[in-house]
Amino acid sequence: MDRMWSPWRSEYVSEAAGRTPSDEASIFTTLLNENEDAENLILWRGEEVFVIMNLYPYNNGHLLIVPYREVEAYTALTVAEQRAVAATIDRCIEWLHAALAPEGVNVGMNLGRAAGAGIPEHLHVHVVPRWDGDTNFMSTTAETRVLPEDLSTTYDRLRAAVEDSVSPDDS
Repeated sequence: MDRMWSPWRSEYVSEAAGRTPSDEASIFTTLLNENEDAENLILWRGEEVFVIMNLYPYNNGHLLIVPYREVEAYTALTVAEQRAVAATIDRCIEWLHAALAPEGVNVGMNLGRAAGAGIPEHLHVHVVPRWDGDTNFMSTTAETRVLPEDLSTTYDRLRAAVEDSVSPDDS
């Protein structure tokens, strides 16, 4: 079996690795509470969930849907939170298509450390835009992702799509 190592993620998840959920706020809650949305790549705030760009994306435009409440298990979400997650998946796909025109989208969750969750104490949904041929030899031979655009430029493009689609009643 081949293994893929991603040491570039260790800095991002190291804060979460050695603590229990009750120790302190997750990185998501910490960023949310700073109220510096552009600096923290927070694209949108809803009533139950918010959308943030992944600081270490698998692809350009990699989004995370995060409930405000820190829970580990999907079954721990309230019905309102589950509905908000589902509705926000739809929003994210719409925004990605408007801003980046992907040819496909991956949506998924890694629930628990054993399932690959880097921040298992705060459930989040990955929404990853995809294009034909978006993986290349760099990922497979050099363990390096090549992203065609810096995060701040992608944030600005996605933020414009969010602003174009969200009415005052949607927040």
